[in-house]
Amino acid sequence: MFARDPLENPEPLIDRVYAYVAYRLGEGPDAEDVTSDVFERAIRYRHTYDARKGEPIAWLMGIARHCVNEARATLGRTRLEVPDVAAPGDFEEEAIGRLAFYSALNQLEARDRELLALYYGADLPARRIAELLGERTNTVQVALHRAIARLRAMSSSAAQVDAQPGVPRPRAL
Repeated sequence: MFARDPLENPEPLIDRVYAYVAYRLGEGPDAEDVTSDVFERAIRYRHTYDARKGEPIAWLMGIARHCVNEARATLGRTRLEVPDVAAPGDFEEEAIGRLAFYSALNQLEARDRELLALYYGADLPARRIAELLGERTNTVQVALHRAIARLRAMSSSAAQVDAQPGVPRPRAL
């Protein structure tokens, strides 16, 4: 059976993989290196992709999860790296809000951070996350709702988190 090329249109996939990796490691050179590693492995093993098992992004997220775990072990990181400088054009209030968000994210359990990274960073629906993790969709939906609630509770205020550019917004699961 002829399988379609999972890397046929790589640009949107690169963006989604980078967003997931940045959620797990922090933005910057480490996230870029891990994203490159994901695609290097994907190219090397593209013959193993089976379109009957899901979309290319789900396949790539499986690879990305392994690469992130390896990088975290190699880098000795257990927490998300908070950028030490504001992004270009940041205003003081936005920078403070972003730091509060990263601080709250670091307080979450590893499972909550992983679910949020897959949901918001990789933009995977709960159904795909459940398949990737080998769980029931309802279990993932409930866990996502609880993780979002915990993130908001740990933030200085829910309004501050919701108002931040680049900060995940709840959407229908």
